[in-house]
Amino acid sequence: MADPKAYAAEVKSRGQLTIPKKIREAGHMEEGQGVTIIPVGDSILVTPQTLKLEDARRELRRILKSSGASLKDLLDGLDDARARTYGESYAGKKD
Repeated sequence: MADPKAYAAEVKSRGQLTIPKKIREAGHMEEGQGVTIIPVGDSILVTPQTLKLEDARRELRRILKSSGASLKDLLDGLDDARARTYGESYAGKKD
Protein backbone atom coordinates (compact mmCIF):
# COMPACT_ATOMS: atom_id res chain seq x y z
CA MET A 1 0.00 0.00 0.00
CA ALA A 2 1.71 3.17 -1.15
CA ASP A 3 -0.67 5.62 0.57
CA PRO A 4 0.66 6.37 4.09
CA LYS A 5 -2.28 8.71 4.80
CA ALA A 6 -4.05 8.11 8.12
CA TYR A 7 -7.79 7.42 8.04
CA ALA A 8 -10.22 7.88 10.92
CA ALA A 9 -12.87 5.31 11.80
CA GLU A 10 -15.15 4.65 14.75
CA VAL A 11 -15.51 1.42 16.70
CA LYS A 12 -19.22 0.62 17.08
CA SER A 13 -20.86 -0.69 20.26
CA ARG A 14 -20.43 -4.33 19.20
CA GLY A 15 -16.74 -3.82 18.42
CA GLN A 16 -17.31 -3.43 14.67
CA LEU A 17 -14.95 -1.24 12.70
CA THR A 18 -15.50 -0.10 9.13
CA ILE A 19 -12.31 -0.13 7.09
CA PRO A 20 -12.35 2.85 4.69
CA LYS A 21 -12.99 1.97 1.03
CA LYS A 22 -9.59 3.22 -0.20
CA ILE A 23 -7.84 0.97 2.31
CA ARG A 24 -10.02 -2.06 1.38
CA GLU A 25 -9.34 -1.50 -2.31
CA ALA A 26 -5.59 -1.08 -1.79
CA GLY A 27 -5.52 -4.26 0.32
CA HIS A 28 -7.73 -6.17 -2.15
CA MET A 29 -10.21 -6.87 0.65
CA GLU A 30 -13.69 -8.08 -0.25
CA GLU A 31 -16.92 -8.43 1.71
CA GLY A 32 -16.90 -11.48 3.94
CA GLN A 33 -13.13 -11.87 3.79
CA GLY A 34 -11.44 -12.54 7.09
CA VAL A 35 -8.71 -10.36 8.52
CA THR A 36 -5.90 -11.00 10.95
CA ILE A 37 -5.57 -8.52 13.81
CA ILE A 38 -2.16 -8.29 15.46
CA PRO A 39 -1.55 -6.17 18.57
CA VAL A 40 1.68 -4.15 18.25
CA GLY A 41 2.37 -2.20 21.43
CA ASP A 42 -0.50 0.27 21.82
CA SER A 43 -1.45 -0.11 18.14
CA ILE A 44 -3.02 -2.83 16.01
CA LEU A 45 -2.13 -4.19 12.59
CA VAL A 46 -5.01 -5.40 10.42
CA THR A 47 -4.12 -7.54 7.39
CA PRO A 48 -6.25 -9.56 4.94
CA GLN A 49 -6.25 -13.29 5.69
CA THR A 50 -4.98 -15.47 2.91
CA LEU A 51 -6.64 -18.76 2.11
CA LYS A 52 -4.89 -21.76 3.53
CA LEU A 53 -5.02 -25.08 1.70
CA GLU A 54 -7.84 -26.44 3.89
CA ASP A 55 -9.83 -23.22 3.44
CA ALA A 56 -9.31 -23.36 -0.33
CA ARG A 57 -10.45 -27.00 -0.44
CA ARG A 58 -13.55 -26.16 1.60
CA GLU A 59 -14.35 -23.18 -0.66
CA LEU A 60 -13.98 -25.30 -3.82
CA ARG A 61 -16.31 -27.93 -2.35
CA ARG A 62 -18.87 -25.20 -1.53
CA ILE A 63 -18.67 -23.77 -5.07
CA LEU A 64 -19.07 -27.21 -6.66
CA LYS A 65 -22.05 -28.03 -4.46
CA SER A 66 -23.82 -24.73 -5.09
CA SER A 67 -23.25 -24.94 -8.85
CA GLY A 68 -24.44 -28.54 -9.12
CA ALA A 69 -21.23 -29.47 -10.93
CA SER A 70 -19.28 -32.59 -10.09
CA LEU A 71 -15.54 -32.98 -9.80
CA LYS A 72 -15.67 -34.96 -13.08
CA ASP A 73 -17.41 -31.99 -14.77
CA LEU A 74 -14.69 -29.69 -13.52
CA LEU A 75 -11.85 -31.94 -14.66
CA ASP A 76 -13.51 -32.62 -18.03
CA GLY A 77 -13.63 -28.88 -18.69
CA LEU A 78 -9.93 -28.33 -17.97
CA ASP A 79 -8.67 -29.51 -21.37
CA ASP A 80 -11.01 -27.13 -23.21
CA ALA A 81 -10.15 -24.24 -20.88
CA ARG A 82 -6.41 -24.87 -21.32
CA ALA A 83 -6.75 -25.00 -25.10
CA ARG A 84 -8.74 -21.73 -25.16
CA THR A 85 -6.27 -20.00 -22.85
CA TYR A 86 -3.31 -21.22 -24.90
CA GLY A 87 -4.98 -20.06 -28.12
CA GLU A 88 -5.77 -16.63 -26.66
CA SER A 89 -2.30 -16.22 -25.22
CA TYR A 90 -0.18 -17.49 -28.11
CA ALA A 91 -2.33 -17.14 -31.22
CA GLY A 92 -0.34 -15.55 -34.01
CA LYS A 93 2.95 -15.50 -32.11
CA LYS A 94 6.02 -16.87 -33.83
CA ASP A 95 8.81 -18.77 -32.05
